[in-house]
Amino acid sequence: MPNFALKVIRFGFATLGRLSPETAAKLAFALFCRTPSRRPKGEKARIAEAGGRKRLSSAEKMPFPVGKTTVMAYRFDGDGRPGKPRYLVVHGWGSNAAYIAALPAGLAETGAEVVVLDFPGHGLSSGRSLNMRQAVEVIVEAERRFGHFDAVVGHSFGGACVMLALGGVFRQAGSISPAKAVVIGAPSHIHWLFDDFARMVGLTPHVKELLVRHTERIAGASLDDFDTVTAARRRGIPLLVVHAEDDKEVPADHARRLDGLATARLHWANGLGHRRIVSDRGVIEAVATFLSEDSQSAREAAGSGAAA
Repeated sequence: MPNFALKVIRFGFATLGRLSPETAAKLAFALFCRTPSRRPKGEKARIAEAGGRKRLSSAEKMPFPVGKTTVMAYRFDGDGRPGKPRYLVVHGWGSNAAYIAALPAGLAETGAEVVVLDFPGHGLSSGRSLNMRQAVEVIVEAERRFGHFDAVVGHSFGGACVMLALGGVFRQAGSISPAKAVVIGAPSHIHWLFDDFARMVGLTPHVKELLVRHTERIAGASLDDFDTVTAARRRGIPLLVVHAEDDKEVPADHARRLDGLATARLHWANGLGHRRIVSDRGVIEAVATFLSEDSQSAREAAGSGAAA
């Protein structure tokens, strides 16, 4: 965010926070959920998106409505054989299906059918805002429309939303029931995001507290429930956690929080940061190997996790 715009926003919240804290909190929530520009930032991003669009050209476009938005889905049919595994892949905040296209395309090379989404406010989907409950509703609706997914894979914000969807954290939004899950560079809780946002826009402690309460009303759940460790423990399915210790956007401690779970396996992809990690060939191969492991072993692992 440009410095001048940030100064104006901070001044506005400082003034409005004194006059009407509740209004300031609601406006802060709207700003918090505002999705960034869809234009690639810089030449590298433009080239990456163009390459991703080329990969997506071999997938079938399958848009579907969710609430007031239209969500774009792309389906890679794999080898076309009946009974093949089916995976759902979702991107992170400020990203889209094109940016992470190497991942679903790589998984489809194993013969699997793979559906990858553009969240609302991203890619070719409509809208200009997104929150976690809305993202979970999109994931749940995708499973309803495309059928049961054997596994779900999410990067960054999308990884957290995948975990909340399978954990049924937002009861009114529904849940999904994959046999396996993979999270890549994903946060395990979101308190830190609210702390950073409040500092950035200059919210007073009182307005920040009202912002959290407003968020919880919208979500239908406490902010403490936005915890992927709890969700993973509740479901007890095999979980692959991929992270880089040099990730500057989502600290590696988020991955370490999942290390104690019997059903979780950590894969460190150091040197790949937060964004390159999702398109790295070695990471894609590690994800594909995890997803193709013997289903009986997966069931046994899930059983031991549920009993822990």
